[in-house]
Amino acid sequence: MQCSTMQQKLAGRREAKAAAQKACASVRVAGASARVPVSTVRQATSSVRAASRATSVKVQATATVEKATAPAGSLSSNGAGTRVMIIGGDGYCGWATALHLSARGYEVCIVDNLCRRQFDLQLGLDTLTPIATIHDRVRRWGEISGKHISLQIGDICDWEFLSQAFTSFKPNHVVHFGEQRSAPYSMIDRQKAVFTQHNNVIGTINVLFAIKELAPDCHLVKLGTMGEYGTPNIDIEEGYITINHNGRTDTLPYPKQGNSFYHLSKIHDSTNMLFTCKAWKIAATDLNQGVVYGVRTEETMADPLLLNRYDYDGIFGTALNRFVVQAAVGHPLTVYGKGGQTRGFLDIRDTVRCIQLAIDNPASKGEMRVYNQFTEQFSVNQLAEIVEREGKKLGLTVQVTNVPNPRVEAEEHYYNAKHTKLVELGLKPHLLADSMIDSLLEFAVQYKDRVRHELIKPAVDWRKTGVKVNTMGAAVAK
Repeated sequence: MQCSTMQQKLAGRREAKAAAQKACASVRVAGASARVPVSTVRQATSSVRAASRATSVKVQATATVEKATAPAGSLSSNGAGTRVMIIGGDGYCGWATALHLSARGYEVCIVDNLCRRQFDLQLGLDTLTPIATIHDRVRRWGEISGKHISLQIGDICDWEFLSQAFTSFKPNHVVHFGEQRSAPYSMIDRQKAVFTQHNNVIGTINVLFAIKELAPDCHLVKLGTMGEYGTPNIDIEEGYITINHNGRTDTLPYPKQGNSFYHLSKIHDSTNMLFTCKAWKIAATDLNQGVVYGVRTEETMADPLLLNRYDYDGIFGTALNRFVVQAAVGHPLTVYGKGGQTRGFLDIRDTVRCIQLAIDNPASKGEMRVYNQFTEQFSVNQLAEIVEREGKKLGLTVQVTNVPNPRVEAEEHYYNAKHTKLVELGLKPHLLADSMIDSLLEFAVQYKDRVRHELIKPAVDWRKTGVKVNTMGAAVAK
């Protein structure tokens, strides 16, 4: 009964939205606006969609995603002439950032080895949303926006490939997302732990050498994580802390307490970056990002082939995204342990804006800036309460259950992290209002038939990480 009520409410909203839409798509190219009938756009892209259907992506005529429409109001030339290489541009944050910058006139080059897609194949996972190949994504973006994104497929741990990418594109800024980003993945077994450390640390060292040798004026924008800090019983500063000790004072990097091999790899990255900023006068901005939620940005919702990935499983799914999907399919919200774990969170729309702010306001040569990139703090229990409340408003039956915590972490602790620097640069946060949860739930319900319930419960236990390869047992809990 509750599912029927939910569907009726969502259908009503979609009908109202459809009635308000005009019969043609607005395509804004280089500051000019042209009116193109949707039927014409569909005809022009039939070959692209046919190719897409040959893969795992199926764009259906009944999809409620926005039709082929360039993101009106966002296309501009503010970044004209600025060349930005986005390493990891096919991933969750990277793809949204690539489109955001391209729409605003930056010359964008995506560098990616597509390993995130390989992880899904390896572990038997899948994104909630049907995503197109990176080639079809880039091609479609060019068709509806008139903007070109360069694409180079290869591994930044391969110096020959990376050096050629730098030499050919000549970036002014490098945005580095290109790392294995999951703490649970790094704790599956010895093999995944070693891969995570090698891929992340060696890849970043190669990027630092590439800047030094091939693009010494290039500014590095590196995605770190708030997880580097751990949960200290004092306020978390933005990167550095001033200490008075035995009558002497110094400002030092804030102490780091990684809680997985993934977090430890990020700490190694930060240390290596700090060293090279001092030794080689590299300009770097380290963005210690909180937990990201959401899937909609103006650009990714402009066409079905631009849709971003949405992970809900126990390995790559982030807390709020997982809870929303669980509520949509009637699965109890899985709170790990006591649920007092508190973290910083931000909307994917703020992630892309933070990257742009870091690019537009670069660090000086020899400077390593550290910004804490999040907008609000919540405990896991608070997130579950919000999703439970909003789900019930939409006719869903939402329950919350506490499950044994697979991680080794404090479940009740002090947490107060500073995050003012990006706001001072001009960030206007999208806060987690009830309307945002409503929108996420609607999105999850739309794709709920793609949810595999066996992937929801956590299967990776920090205490049981061993030397035996555990690929086949990592995704589904026994």
